Amino acid sequence: MTELRYGWTTGACATAATTAAYTALVTGHFPDPVEVRLPKGRRPSFALATERLGDDEASAGVVKDAGDDPDVTHGALVISTVRRGAPGSGVTFRAGPGVGTVTLPGLPLDVGEPAINPVPRSLMTEAVQRVAADHGEPADVVVEISIDGGEEMARHTWNPRLGIIGGLSVLGTTGVVVPYSCSAWIDSIRRGVDVARALGHDHVAGAVGSTSERVVQELYDLPDTALLDMGDFAGAVLKYLRRNPVPRLTLAGGFAKLSKLAAGHLDLHSKRSQVDLGLLARIAQEAGRDDLAEPIRAANTALHAWEIADAAGLNLGDLVARKARHEASAVLGEAPVTVDVVAVDRGGTIVGRAG
Repeated sequence: MTELRYGWTTGACATAATTAAYTALVTGHFPDPVEVRLPKGRRPSFALATERLGDDEASAGVVKDAGDDPDVTHGALVISTVRRGAPGSGVTFRAGPGVGTVTLPGLPLDVGEPAINPVPRSLMTEAVQRVAADHGEPADVVVEISIDGGEEMARHTWNPRLGIIGGLSVLGTTGVVVPYSCSAWIDSIRRGVDVARALGHDHVAGAVGSTSERVVQELYDLPDTALLDMGDFAGAVLKYLRRNPVPRLTLAGGFAKLSKLAAGHLDLHSKRSQVDLGLLARIAQEAGRDDLAEPIRAANTALHAWEIADAAGLNLGDLVARKARHEASAVLGEAPVTVDVVAVDRGGTIVGRAG
């Protein structure tokens, strides 16, 4: 099997572009390729895709390579424009076209700040300071980060729901994109909880998909900022709420996905967990329906198992939701979070509830 190729975060690309632009502003020449220092001792080099030098500013662009990760920003052009700042101002940041602005509390940045996360800011600041020290210049600059097409790309992310308006976030903690690590997704779950807590919400919902999200939002009249983009990462939601509780949590999803949670799986993706028809058969038996055990065990899918039980007068949906709620509560432990579960079919009809 071919090993998957690592890539570079938006923050790493922005650091490379900033290093090149500031070096050109100071020396009149762009380093190409440009080497950057990332956490854990990594020192990759980046080729420049664009460069422009003016009298009072310089800009450089780097094309993001996310490796083999299905990152929405793979291939995006990340541009840094560096201008001299006021004496003593240090390194300050602005959002250029395609980079969002923070409009809600709860994120690691103040409202009104460009959505350039703390680690990328630190990496760019350190890069500017090194170049400044090497050439006897003051490290007082304004760094403006832009991402070509970023506003459109952001519509396919969770930024609008998190209150990041106008474009993408500049992300990254290590500078490296690990293929299929889903770290950006899990980070968005955590930021969603942070925003909900900052806004004072006492009820949040994590949904597996758009259908179950629509159902639970209508059921409880929840605002968008109370909806966590859980996807398959039930464990990420539960573990973060264990440390950062909200009084009430609703978990919503299709019957098959929630049957995986009922089996104790915290990652509900089809590649990492499977529906356990044997478990569904045992649940039926525990409800006093030994007659349904073998038909359910022989079912084609979880939905087929539910149909068999439903036709025989057994509400398997409620039973699975109850067991899923039990597993979720076990992960939450002593955290002051009350959890309920809503299971739906593919059309959005509720087929099971617990809590």
